[in-house]
Amino acid sequence: MSRFLKVLLTCAVLCMAFAATAQSSKYPGVGRNATPKEVAQWDIDVRPDFKGLPVGSGSVAKGQEVWEAKCAHCHGVFGESNEVFSPIIGGTSAEDIRVGRVANLSRPDYPGRTTIMKVPTVSTLWDYINRAMPWTAPKSLSADEVYAVTAFLLNLANVLPDDFVMSDKNIQDVQARMPNRNGMTTQHGLWMGKEFAGPAKADTANVICMKHCKPEPQLASLLPAFARNAHGNLKEQNRVVGQQLGADTTQPEKPSTGPKAVVTDASVVGTASVKPEKTESQIALALLNKYSCTACHAVDKKVVGPGFNEVAQRQSGKTDYLLGKIKSGSVGVYGNIPMPPQTLPEADAQKIVEWISKGANK
Repeated sequence: MSRFLKVLLTCAVLCMAFAATAQSSKYPGVGRNATPKEVAQWDIDVRPDFKGLPVGSGSVAKGQEVWEAKCAHCHGVFGESNEVFSPIIGGTSAEDIRVGRVANLSRPDYPGRTTIMKVPTVSTLWDYINRAMPWTAPKSLSADEVYAVTAFLLNLANVLPDDFVMSDKNIQDVQARMPNRNGMTTQHGLWMGKEFAGPAKADTANVICMKHCKPEPQLASLLPAFARNAHGNLKEQNRVVGQQLGADTTQPEKPSTGPKAVVTDASVVGTASVKPEKTESQIALALLNKYSCTACHAVDKKVVGPGFNEVAQRQSGKTDYLLGKIKSGSVGVYGNIPMPPQTLPEADAQKIVEWISKGANK
């Protein structure tokens, strides 16, 4: 056997041995066990007993800075905005903080329920902000920034004083002041663990079907034609909470039945494989959706910020000006809610501002 062939065989055996050790021990032949470092990147949840909470701290003052830069454009300067998402702050009192139960939750006539009214544990606030906010760049906040933002929110709710610095060392004391800390119960069959004195047995006894199983049903929803416009066009109606826009109920619904044929030439019989080129407006609108600009702006009406048509009327032809506002952020031109600096690529921002400066037409 040649020396080259021996080396090749040795390498092959070593590769097979490595693959065997890398495979999952629980599911032989399928993947491999995750490394501790890979698990740590996902294992970021914080429990109500604060297990998983990282070391860190943040002041109310620092939280206000982060909030105004990265959060206020969706939630309002005081966490009270009802334009994009449900309000976070409001509806609690000093008495609620004392007893740990929000009285307004028992009032059927109370107009709405804010986050601070419902949430019983400060760990829930910390964990959600840490893993999901800001929604355009989740997990981008440092641990200290999450402590600071959480402290600022609780300061807005009069739970914490202006000079408070929240940390992993004192968060248990903060928990003792949560307005609805006694509003959660684990005394139900959906909680199987004994950690919080819950029942030992769940309220279900489902058995996994292993044979003669019924096929999984395919669910669909279709509003009957006679009911589509019974209460006016939903697309033109404002919702009580957030930017949940309804369907155009003046038009008949067209259920999807799979890939649609694209016909680009009247002389073509059947389906065509060539799609039409996108217009400048379609490209701009796609980019606005991609970078979540439409969370705060619509084309022809105010949402949180002004509609693109309004901007186009006031800033016609001012591409450099608009590009600068996107890069540096803006406040006070169209209202008091700030637009934070945006980090989209220069080429994409240029396409958007050119579309706006030409009239922002659909």
